[in-house]
Formats: sequence, C-alpha cells, structure tokens
Amino acid sequence: MSEDLGTRPSWFVGAAYNRTEDQTPRFLADGIWENGYEDGKYGDLVRSMRPGDKIAIKSSYTRKRDLPFDNRGATVSVMAIKATGTITANPDDGKQVKVDWAPSAPPREWYFYTNRSTIWRVAPGEWMEDGLLSFAFDGRPQDIDRFRNEPFWRERFGDLNGEQRFRWTTFYSAVATRLLDYRNDRRPLVDGIQSISGDLPGLGIYLNDRYPSGERGPLQDICPFTTMGMFNRSMTDANRHLIAGALGKLLGVEEAPPDSFEGIPVLNNQRSWFFSYADKRGADDIDRLWELFAAAAALLDSDQQELRADFVQAYDAAVEVWGASWNLSTGLYWSHPWEFPTLDSNSRAYMTGRLQMRIPVIGPQKPCSGATYLKLVDDLKARFGEDSYPVHSFPELSLASWHYKAPDDPSAEPDLAKPVGTEDEGESAVETVQVPAPMEPYSVDDILRDGSFLDRNEIERLLERLRTRKNLILQGPPGTGKTWMAKRLAFALMGERDEARVRAVQFHPNLSYEDFVRGWRPSGDGKLTLADGVFMEAIRAALGRPEARFVVIIEEINRGNPAQIFGELLTLLEAGKRTPREALELCYPDADGKRRPVHVPENLFVIGTMNIADRSLALVDLAFRRRFAFVGLEPRLGEAWRRWVTEKGGVDPALVDDIERRIVALNAQIGEAFGRQFEIGHSYVTPTARLEPAATREWFRQVAETEIGPLLDEYWFDAPKSARDAVEKLLQGW
Repeated sequence: MSEDLGTRPSWFVGAAYNRTEDQTPRFLADGIWENGYEDGKYGDLVRSMRPGDKIAIKSSYTRKRDLPFDNRGATVSVMAIKATGTITANPDDGKQVKVDWAPSAPPREWYFYTNRSTIWRVAPGEWMEDGLLSFAFDGRPQDIDRFRNEPFWRERFGDLNGEQRFRWTTFYSAVATRLLDYRNDRRPLVDGIQSISGDLPGLGIYLNDRYPSGERGPLQDICPFTTMGMFNRSMTDANRHLIAGALGKLLGVEEAPPDSFEGIPVLNNQRSWFFSYADKRGADDIDRLWELFAAAAALLDSDQQELRADFVQAYDAAVEVWGASWNLSTGLYWSHPWEFPTLDSNSRAYMTGRLQMRIPVIGPQKPCSGATYLKLVDDLKARFGEDSYPVHSFPELSLASWHYKAPDDPSAEPDLAKPVGTEDEGESAVETVQVPAPMEPYSVDDILRDGSFLDRNEIERLLERLRTRKNLILQGPPGTGKTWMAKRLAFALMGERDEARVRAVQFHPNLSYEDFVRGWRPSGDGKLTLADGVFMEAIRAALGRPEARFVVIIEEINRGNPAQIFGELLTLLEAGKRTPREALELCYPDADGKRRPVHVPENLFVIGTMNIADRSLALVDLAFRRRFAFVGLEPRLGEAWRRWVTEKGGVDPALVDDIERRIVALNAQIGEAFGRQFEIGHSYVTPTARLEPAATREWFRQVAETEIGPLLDEYWFDAPKSARDAVEKLLQGW
C-alpha cells in the first residue's frame, strides 16, 4: 500500500553546500534541486524523495538584532525560507530532483526550531513540525510566543516569571564575539591585557610566562580560552566581576559583566592556562586553540554540514595541546554557553550519574573526541525539549552539576588552594572545576511549591512521624503520589536538596539479604568477594557524617520479603535501638574477614512505599510492621489539584471540574465494590508534561482507555463486562 501523501515528509534543503556560492537562482531557473556532493553524501535521502513531496530552500543563520520579539541580547537561530515547491520527478541518482518552484520574495524568517544540515527531513505529527510545515507551505504565521516559552528557549526568550537566570551568558557571548577579531593579530590583545593587569588582582602572576632560557617574563601570546580564563578562576565574585569588566571595556563589549557566577566552572589554580609555558610549548599550540575557537563560531553561524567536519578536526588537534584536554569543552561553554556543554568533572559526574549518559574517551587520561563531543551536543539538545527531562539547556546542566554530589564520594571537593605557578607539568593537564555549591535549602514550603495536593499540616505530620519513628511507610491506592512524596519528605527532613544523601531501591520477590545488606559478589579476577549492599553503604555514609541526615527510600517494600531482606538489621531499625550498645554482628564478616558489630545510626531514616491494592502481594510481617509508622495517602482532587493541572499542566479550565466529577464517581463505584484502597489516584489525571492547547479531551480519553481501563480489568478480573461498563461510564458524553 502506498504511503498517504498527507503523512509524507517534507524536505528543507540548503542551496550553499560544499563551500559553494548560493545556488538558489540556478535551481529556480532550471526547476531542480541538486545535491552537490560527488562522494555520495546524502544520496539515500535524495533517493527517498518522491514526486508530490513538498520541498523548501532554507538558509540558517543567527541574529541578535531586529527581531520581532525581545531576545534580551541573546543570539537567536533563524531559518529563512527562500523558495518552496513540489517535487515532480526523481531520477533516482541520489543527486537531483525535479521541482516546480515558487520563490519567496522576500524570504520569510522562521525562528528557534532550525536545522543546519543540508537536507532536513520533516515529518508531520508533532506541533513544532506541524507549525513549520504550515509556515513554509501554507503561509501561516509562526506562533512565536509558544516557541519562545518552550523548555529549551524559555530561559532566554520566554515570558519572565520571577528572577531571570543565566544573565551572565550575554556578557560571555559578547566577549567571545569580540575576541574573534584578534585571531590573526594577537599583539594588540596581549598588549592591552598586559596594560590592565597591574590594576587587577592576581593578573600579574597569571600572565607570567617561563621562557626557554629559564627566565620568567610577560606572556607574549595568548589563546581566547585563556583570555576568558582571566575572570574564570578561583577567586571572589567581586574580583571576577572587576576583571571581567576591565576585559570587557578593553574589548569594547557593551554588556555589563555579571555580579554572580553561580554554576560556571573555573580554571583550577594548579594550572590556569590552556597551553604550556613557552619553554615546553609547541610552536602551533596557541594557533590550534584559536582555530578551534573560530571553527566553533563558524559552525554556529552557518548551516553548512562541512563545518562540522572542520570543527571536529580543529577539536581533535586542540586536544593534543598540553593544558587543553577536558578544559576545551569548558572554554567552548564560556564562549557559547547555549550551544556547547562543559564537560568538567562535576558535569561528567552529573551526566553519567543523573542523566545516565555515556561519554566515550579517546584513551586513558584523555578526553572525548570532537565527533563524540558534537554527538553529545546533539543528543542533549534533543532531550532538552522534553518537559520531564531534568535540565533544558547547557547553562541549566552546568548549574545542576554544580549542586550535584556523586553518591560515591559526597564529601569530595576540588583542591582550589594551590597557587598558579607551582604546578608540576606531568602527563595530563589539571581540569577545570566547579567551586563547591552552597546548600540548596528545602522545606515544607518547597513541597507545596513542587505540587503537593496535601496541605501544610498534613505534610508536617508526616515529617513528625518520620523524625520520631525513623521509619515511615507511605501506603495507598495506585496513583496517589507515594514515590513523589517520599523523595520530597527526604529532602525536607534533611533541610536541603541533596541527592547524594538519598538512596533509592525497589524491592522485588528475588531481592535477597545478600543484595541489600552484604553478600558475595563476583570480582574482576573471576573470584567471589564480600561486598556491601545499598543499606550497608547508607549506614557507613551516615556514620561518616553524624551531623547530616541520610534517607533510604524503598519502593514497593511489600513486593519483597522485608524481614528476610533486612535480616538481623530489622531489629536494629527500631528508634530505641539506634545506638552502638545494640550493635549486632552480621551474617557475613567485613571484607577483611573480621566480624565487627553493626548498628543503624540515629541519622539514617527509611521511607517505604506500599501499594495496598496489589492483591498479588503477601501481608507484611508483623515484626516488620512494629518498626514502621504507616500513613495512608488517598486520591487528592480538589482546589489544589484543579489549580495545578490548569496552571502547570495545561488542562482546559472549562473541563477540569468535569474530569474531577467523573473520577470521583468512578472511585465511589470502586470503593463500594472493592474498598477505598482500590480507588484511582490523582496522578492518573495529572499531566506529567504541559498539554498542548485544545488537547484536554483527547488526553483524558487516552488516560481512561490505556491506563485506567487496564487497571479496572485487573479489579474486575472475573467480571470483564463490569470493567468495560465502568470505562464507558467514565467517558460517557466526553
């Protein structure tokens, strides 16, 4: 069956490729579009174009001025539509298609959602794609307000709601733009920096080189990244502001320097340059760094795919410069903070530990390659548009990694104390670092702001039971927010948002004491070794920091056998037995073969969640029950829920009361048939991402048919007609 033309993709193509001049006039005159690559590049894509497909000639670039919205000094991606047409024939040579063209005079500009590839295949179905297709081929205007308020663009261009974060990016980008003017003649830059260094704190030693003769003297050449490093070193914000302002004035930057530098990685004081001293420096080391700097700027300004290859080549050459390594990514981030990520050690820990991203390296003690770096850029940008993704831009990623503490070593902090000039140039360079982040307070107010449908008194009672009993079970029907609440109670108990002090594990029928507490594990040499499980790791972490609170969250605690999984530590969970006097020996000795008594410390708390509607689970052991406080969570519809789903979730205010009425009626029916523990929780009708306009009816129908319906089938497993009738009643007249 042939594919419906209504579902066929459209094609947005470049007309200046392989470093050639704009071919648009020739294409329009000859009624063709041509792939100018002789090496077969894009051949498969060209062959997949079909007669009847829509096609547009595009040109992508960036702009800061003369935009139809307030860009607040930030650079905006623009894509001009220069001509549109319909493909009439494809000779299947992978090089050319025949097109019936209609020029756009003047070109029409589309903002934000652009693509620099020579061929961009755009399929209908999602709102961004549909908007672009309507703009290009139907002449409809772009919904600019919607685009600029999407997650990836909101921080730069969206409607301001409170304090605007990342104001520093405009100054950093402006400095990078001005620095590019000095690529081919650095003498004025070096002289200017030397002239202002005497009046600025710490710059004298920063700009002091070591010559091949062994003497020391003023730096004679400098790269753009090291120049920006002048105000990105470990020092007070006041000094950073002072140096940044002096450099900006020297370069003619109009934007004001930032007052705060939160979440911006800094050069380690052990080594503050991106290259070596002159006595060990390669003849072209600084040139390589300038070439990468220029290649990055060119890549962002043009849609030519060849510039990606130029960037990769320049990146891979610059990586070999002593002092560059992972620092290159930080220099690129300073220069273009919305386009390139920093891969400093904190950011890598966050990306691997929190975002579950793998960062391949080119060798031991080596960073990633240029191709890998660009793939990370593409992969992250693809995820930034998701409402539920933890971060939505590179500045937000850097800020999140600043607050992030890896669970393996939560107390580790970088050594920023070693002064410049005392380094020992070994095999690898010293990386950029993130200065320790301040505590991020978290309280009951934050739980309410995050979207709790419980009131303040109820949350405070939960916290009181957790503080007193040390162990708390949140139980209730499915969809009542047990998991959501457990983590936020943990943060509120600790008084701060610190992921490193919260360990989460899910119980299941096959989980054992050996997995959770201590047992034998295979080692790299094929032998077995004793290793601690999650709970023993949490005990050791809590013992190591008695002034801080730690929390273990156990999902679906009744899916395993808690008494068996905890073993002898079950006794020690009691609030009255949290002392060394009550310590017991474990079934297995420590890794060195010695048996040492263990106790559960006062500052370790346990929060479990339990779905009491799951009839496949056994009742929890009574001995286990005695050691926990049990609190029930119920479906929470009402004013707080209605306000949240309309303001944050995009639910149509005209329909929210009707949705609530239908769920309440269904729960009354379920409660009468099975008991209140089987009711439908509010999470089922709380969107996880903001709904598109006019999408409420379809969203609720999908929830009813694909989420609530299967659950009702389980409830009425012996009366399937009753389940079907309940769903039909839920959607009646909808």
